[in-house]
Amino acid sequence: MTGARPAPERDDDASAGRPAHTAADPATSPWRPPRGPVVCLGETMAAMAPAPAHSLDDAESLRVAVAGAESNVAMYLADLGLPVSWLSAVGDDALGRRVRSTVARAGVDVSGVRTDPARPTGLLLKDPGASGTRVHYYRAGSAASALGPDLLDDERIGGAGLLHLTGVTPALSPSCRALVERALHTPPKRRAHAVSFDVNHRPALWPPDTAATVLRELANRADIAFVGLDEAQDLWGADLDATDVRRLLSRPRVLVVKDGGRGATAFTEHGEWTVPALPTEVVEPVGAGDAFAAGFLAGLCADTDLTRALRLGHLTAASALKVVGDHGPLPDEGTVEAMLALAEQDWCQAPMS
Repeated sequence: MTGARPAPERDDDASAGRPAHTAADPATSPWRPPRGPVVCLGETMAAMAPAPAHSLDDAESLRVAVAGAESNVAMYLADLGLPVSWLSAVGDDALGRRVRSTVARAGVDVSGVRTDPARPTGLLLKDPGASGTRVHYYRAGSAASALGPDLLDDERIGGAGLLHLTGVTPALSPSCRALVERALHTPPKRRAHAVSFDVNHRPALWPPDTAATVLRELANRADIAFVGLDEAQDLWGADLDATDVRRLLSRPRVLVVKDGGRGATAFTEHGEWTVPALPTEVVEPVGAGDAFAAGFLAGLCADTDLTRALRLGHLTAASALKVVGDHGPLPDEGTVEAMLALAEQDWCQAPMS
């Protein structure tokens, strides 16, 4: 059901029947990041995939694209009109130049991306099949895996309102883990900018029995945290529901638990808001979580309410679901505004064409 389920505690004004939407209503005036550009930090690789309906076994050609959780978020934020930079490193090679130029063409500032003359750009291969798409990574020793805490001294972070990170980065190398730990070390109330963290669990990147503890600790230090219910269950317990996840990740100002094609719930200290996902024909699910995070962050930064922020997340995710690559075209601005303004019952029935 779309809308708010407030926390049990209520102040005297609320219990006396204060109007549902006022300036003090946490649904319409939630905590927001400080004003300023967004910086997304993390590895982006060249991505190769066969045409739809083909696997790597029988494909005669491969399509070259780019793939990276943090740059996906950056590109969608740029699509949604936010000033955004991407910080990373690529190799001094053709794939690195392709990655940099592709992200730049989306409207993202890539001037802070480093070129490593000694290490290559990471590569992934997508292998579609009847049971889903398998992804093969070739990123060990990549340029981005050599990043470290000194990247946080970049001037773009100093002027940012929001820094976006994911759980992929700390899995790449000890220096990358140190980078993320430093970014989240300062307590939220003492930070000059907010930090959002998408758990983005990639089991193949982690040594056995390490991801669950590390990712929970990092997510709990963020101002805004995102996690899929399925990955939370894989990490912390198969029987968890969204409320259980909030108990585990109780410290973020905003926690968003995504439940695949069913919906997403935003938790704050004031309660929880759930919005169902849009019916969407899925071409490929890779990248949809990043798109959702971008849409939600854009809504939160734009002074909209939490329900509309969740809706914008779903709309942006649907754009990724409908394409083979990670970055699909958004609906036009008029369509987005009309969808965000739908009544609850109309939203629940609206197909994403």
